[in-house]
Amino acid sequence: MTTSSSRYSAVAILLHWAIAALILFMIWLGWNMEDNEVRFQLHKSIGISILFLSVARVLWRGMNPPPPMPDDMKPWEKTLSHGVHVGFYVLMIGLPLLGWLLVSTSKFQVSTVLFGTVSWPHLPFTEGLRGGALHEVVEFLHSKGAWVLIVLLGLHVAGAVKHEIGAEQGVFKRMIPLFGKPDAPHPARGYVTAFGGALVAFAIIAALPLMTSSAPAAPPPEGAPAASPAAATTETNWAIDREASEIRFTGTYEGNSFTGTFERWSADVYFDPDDLEKANVQVSVDPGSASAGKKLYNDTLKSGEWFDISTYPSVQVSVINFAASPDGGYTAEASMLVKNKAVDVPLSFNLTIDGDTATYEGEAVLSRKAMNIGQQSDPGGDWVADEVTVTIKGTATRKP
Repeated sequence: MTTSSSRYSAVAILLHWAIAALILFMIWLGWNMEDNEVRFQLHKSIGISILFLSVARVLWRGMNPPPPMPDDMKPWEKTLSHGVHVGFYVLMIGLPLLGWLLVSTSKFQVSTVLFGTVSWPHLPFTEGLRGGALHEVVEFLHSKGAWVLIVLLGLHVAGAVKHEIGAEQGVFKRMIPLFGKPDAPHPARGYVTAFGGALVAFAIIAALPLMTSSAPAAPPPEGAPAASPAAATTETNWAIDREASEIRFTGTYEGNSFTGTFERWSADVYFDPDDLEKANVQVSVDPGSASAGKKLYNDTLKSGEWFDISTYPSVQVSVINFAASPDGGYTAEASMLVKNKAVDVPLSFNLTIDGDTATYEGEAVLSRKAMNIGQQSDPGGDWVADEVTVTIKGTATRKP
């Protein structure tokens, strides 16, 4: 007869309770994450964690079979218990996969960053399926599958309690770390297969964003004219001090201000306050270098509906039509080429020239809609405001 000391292995116990805790937290998150970016990202992070822990648990179970059910359990009880366990394994793997497919087929292409650290790709075959019927089907299955999981959880707990307080030999103690010891434990095996297999699969998928994204083209070197909607300058008379200069963008997300900078850019400058008609500035910006202080934002800016850096590795800007303004500053027209879309915006700036050194500071207000940035998931500016302010400031040195 099976005794109460027949127990699961320590690894099986650890996986059981870790996954159980994550599932309970996921159920709570599912009811409390609407319009909450942090919880939504955490929901996805925990879902992927459950997926790979469950894969490890299935592999471990295959190489380390669990102890048999007590002999005094009725046949129908054993059948029901087995069915509940099979259902659990199907849902522990199936629900995270459905969730992954759900966010991949959504028209709202929000990047996934696991625990704010690891970029996680969308499924590769879903690009043409976003926002369609498949997404609705997957959303239904994911939602109803969660309810099935809750029902199975109730049956699982009820069965464990019933066998502890009933006449049958209890099974709950076999999964509690503090109760009992195995009669004749067999050496555990399959550590590398179970955990190594799950870890390798995770690492390969996590590396896909790095392997599949094209490296953005570097901005042209100083002195080489950049392609732009307007004719490029043929000469330069100022050299930008990159260490003391920046291109910054500022906007509003969910009512809160955010800011970031482009870390890679170059500029060719010809400017003479006595010959404004000839003044011309050519700028090349690497949009993949946008840093907004949060990996989720950085990944989103690189994605297809935002800057789409794999297709458009640079943003070209030509600043022309300079004029002096009454307040002592200057105005100009910034003619930009963003994702092959030409956009013209006014630019105002102040400039101070002291000998061979110039300091400058300027501002332009851009429209995401005009640039076709983030128009699939947020065309009305419900999340990210349509207006984005770009500021430039820094110093330059006159060339000999």
